[in-house]
Amino acid sequence: MNQARTAVRNTSAPSRRPRRPRAALATAAVLVGATSLGALGSAQAATPGTTRSAATRTSVTSLWTTRHVARGVEVRTGTVTNAKAAPAWTITVQAPTTGRLSGAATWATVGPRSWADTTAGQLRANGFAPRVDRIDWPAYSDTPHGLMGLRVRVGSYATQAEAAAAAQAVTAAGFHTAVEWTGYDADQPADVENLHVAIVDPRTFTGTVTGTHDGSVTQRGTTSSVAAKLRSLVGVNAGFFVTSDSDGVQGIQSGIAVYDGRLESMAAGARAALVLTDGGRHARIADLTSTAVARVGGARYTVEGINRVPGTVRDCGRPGGTPSERPWQDVTCHKTDDLVLFTPEFTAALPTGTGSQAVLDRSGKVVSVGARGGFVPAGGSVLQGIGSAADWLTAHAAPERRVDVEETVRDERGRKVVLGKGDSIVSAAPTLVENGRVRIDAAAEGTVDPKDLSFGYAWANTRQPRTMAGIDRRGRLILATVDGRQAGGSEGFTLQEAAEFMRSLGADQALNLDGGGSTAMAVNGALVNHTSDATGERAVGDTLQVLPRTNH
Repeated sequence: MNQARTAVRNTSAPSRRPRRPRAALATAAVLVGATSLGALGSAQAATPGTTRSAATRTSVTSLWTTRHVARGVEVRTGTVTNAKAAPAWTITVQAPTTGRLSGAATWATVGPRSWADTTAGQLRANGFAPRVDRIDWPAYSDTPHGLMGLRVRVGSYATQAEAAAAAQAVTAAGFHTAVEWTGYDADQPADVENLHVAIVDPRTFTGTVTGTHDGSVTQRGTTSSVAAKLRSLVGVNAGFFVTSDSDGVQGIQSGIAVYDGRLESMAAGARAALVLTDGGRHARIADLTSTAVARVGGARYTVEGINRVPGTVRDCGRPGGTPSERPWQDVTCHKTDDLVLFTPEFTAALPTGTGSQAVLDRSGKVVSVGARGGFVPAGGSVLQGIGSAADWLTAHAAPERRVDVEETVRDERGRKVVLGKGDSIVSAAPTLVENGRVRIDAAAEGTVDPKDLSFGYAWANTRQPRTMAGIDRRGRLILATVDGRQAGGSEGFTLQEAAEFMRSLGADQALNLDGGGSTAMAVNGALVNHTSDATGERAVGDTLQVLPRTNH
């Protein structure tokens, strides 16, 4: 989910007004009570079929349909509404600030009290009637508690067009404005939430669960098209990936990725990952890091990337990167000295530019050394270096010499993660639930910055389409999506609401996967949720697929 896609709407480019249903969701806490239904703890028939159930709690109404896709696999589709919600269009007056990483002037939805008081006074002096709202920090585990800042708004309008017209006068008075739908605010009730939850029970399911890039890390495909091709029972989008040529090669992952036991992308710092071993029969969530070293005889050099453009690190999180070595969501960092390994799954043309490369055969023997470019040979690999890494390759990777690359993945306890055939890792950020409790390490995983309220506010703290994965104490895998940014009204979750929802489903561990326009769930190869991009279902990097026994 890209930061730019989740920025507040500016009046210069208004979007369509969501058509409001009659009822709306209040908060995640209420949603928890409405959606649990004793659902994951109940024993139900394992044969394919459909059941329906409804629950009402005060103003909240939920309607759920259960579909038994295969033995050990069921999908629940829910609509949760709240009759008390009354969202509207409004004008947000934004606070000037400076991006901490970029150093550039920018704008934030919330600001300090001094700014809010001054701005409200200036608005009144210009004939407007502002309201000032207190915005508190969500219950993240690693950010301040209490007051985040104050938000200044003007007016309440039935349509976006009315709000946009009114915003012109506020802008003309010298204020920076954005037209926003209050149903996306964490402090306001949402209209409605459309939800899909897939539960996979490894005790009875005889197939496999796998992360896949469908054979090429440089291609993008929709979740439903991959699911249809693989004859998947259930598929969801998975990890963060490059979406723009300026940030690398489109489709490649921006975090750790393992397919069929092979490391195809390195970690962006220590971020949450779903680890599936033994064909998905065992699953866990952990904060993973990865390291790699290239050796030629006694000489060695650290490999800092796999299947990415040398010097370009999407989501940051690698040593030596600037402006930061920490993970930062949707930020591209850069390195001047960088050694990158390319595997056979990198099927596009190799990056070109300054530096050098060594082409290796399947045994690791150097076939050639020279300028960057060309393609990865079948069964072989390529090392590309820039800066001092290029000098190291030129000095040591001579033809006929052997280059060994040793890769290591470790969890947050420093334990080595041993990978074998059929094992998968998909990653995103942040952790949502740990040991049965909501625990969102939003700052550590680079999705918010307590020192820069312009960074990550919309991405994390307002409602967005989300895809989530969790594991309950019985070892069942839970895959969930919530629609958002919908013309029909479904507004999505904040990170806090996503965590509360997964916990309500019985998740003992859970993480946030890629979301926004990427959020998709397919059942039997057909898309079942409503994606948010105006152009339709987004082509993504990798996906998670639940495959019947005949597929392995």
